[in-house]
Amino acid sequence: MPAMRAIRQKYTIKASRKRVWRALVDPKIITAWGAGPAKMSARKGVKFSLWGGDIYGKNLKVVKEKQLVQEWYAGEWNHPSIVTIQLKLDRLGTQVDLVHKGVPKGEYDKIKKGWEEYFFGPMKKYLEKV
Repeated sequence: MPAMRAIRQKYTIKASRKRVWRALVDPKIITAWGAGPAKMSARKGVKFSLWGGDIYGKNLKVVKEKQLVQEWYAGEWNHPSIVTIQLKLDRLGTQVDLVHKGVPKGEYDKIKKGWEEYFFGPMKKYLEKV
């Protein structure tokens, strides 16, 4: 098995936990903030895809408005990575804790930057202006 790394990031989004949750699991909202076309559901065992299939996987654990654990594939990965997103109340809105384990070492920088530039950055911008 190739060398794997973990990405850990935190974001504060000035929006309710309910709105942040919907931005993670509602395909219409996912598309609105920029990760569409998206297939997603807030149910365990459901397969999902973002950016028209560039990212895909399966929901492993779903705790409404609190935690989303997913098996993630990007491109031609032979092994899935595991993404855990925790939502916590924060005095400014919602704190989002991301842990992405099993990222191939050679793609670490690209994936780390992708979370900021293409996922949580645009989601935060969208939720804070709506």
